[in-house]
Amino acid sequence: MSVRTPGSAPGADTGPAAAQTAARSATAPSATAPAAAHSAAARPAAPTAPTAPTVQPPAPAGPPEEVLAAIISPAGELRPDGLRGPGGRPAVDVRTLTRVLFERLSELPPDAPERERVRAALIEVNIPLVRYAATRFRSRSEPMEDVVQVGTIGLINAIDRFDPSRGVQFPTYALPTILGEIKRYFRDNVRTMHVPRRLQELWVQVSGAMEELTVVHGRAPKVPEIAASLRIPEEDVRACLDAGRAYNAASLEAAQEHEGGLALLDRLGYEDSALAEVEHRDMVRHLLVQLPERERRIVMLRFFANLTQSQISTELGMSQMHVSRLLSRILTRLRTGNSWED
Repeated sequence: MSVRTPGSAPGADTGPAAAQTAARSATAPSATAPAAAHSAAARPAAPTAPTAPTVQPPAPAGPPEEVLAAIISPAGELRPDGLRGPGGRPAVDVRTLTRVLFERLSELPPDAPERERVRAALIEVNIPLVRYAATRFRSRSEPMEDVVQVGTIGLINAIDRFDPSRGVQFPTYALPTILGEIKRYFRDNVRTMHVPRRLQELWVQVSGAMEELTVVHGRAPKVPEIAASLRIPEEDVRACLDAGRAYNAASLEAAQEHEGGLALLDRLGYEDSALAEVEHRDMVRHLLVQLPERERRIVMLRFFANLTQSQISTELGMSQMHVSRLLSRILTRLRTGNSWED
């Protein structure tokens, strides 16, 4: 009697010997199984692709009354936890929150106490917009916190002037106002010296042309090249270069390292008030030596010793009238530059 095992081909030997052989092969462990398991264990696991962080969408906004109650406490203070839900999920979209606050602000009378609370909430909610605008001026030397404070003034002005009925989103309206306030701050307050606005606006074009010409020529451009590129006079380019360096002023009393520690004030000259009189003194000396001894003494006593004619007459033993006539004659000769004649 032959026994067929499941899956055996028809006509195959299915006797007791074949059945016993099949049973041994089924129960015996495979020789290649340990090797395959060892190679699989030796290979490092394939790195899994990093999963992108999921951004939780803001929760749907409820009625305006619930939104206001969630962010403004009964005492009128802004609740920071009202802007964030569980797990850092935004409680309400900022645009939606701004729109709800402006709607509430438009409903309140000007003298309502709640109006200040809603206005403060609008300022606090839109501070990130100010910080975004301030990052455009990160390359300037001013502290970022000062720039943010100036931008906040622009935000307050935008809130006070915004009209929701025009159908414009508040960030679209507020961003130019914030940037304008920051630019005005850099234009009027940062510079140590006041520079005309025409030169400030022209300096932006000159600095841009300098960067382009530096890339083209591989060196710093010259003044005629900048003037030819912008089609402006060379004098305007030089004035703009001077205006561009007017952000900071050097102290006259600060020591200069490359000058041996001397201050700038020590190396500056000054105008001598007696310098213009040197030529006159030399000419008067040349004329005085030509006078006779008596007349020269009269001039010295009158104009250098500051004696009166009466005192001179007593000193020389002559009348005052004679001294007056001699002085008149002496001065006439000195003015004409002629030599003295007896």
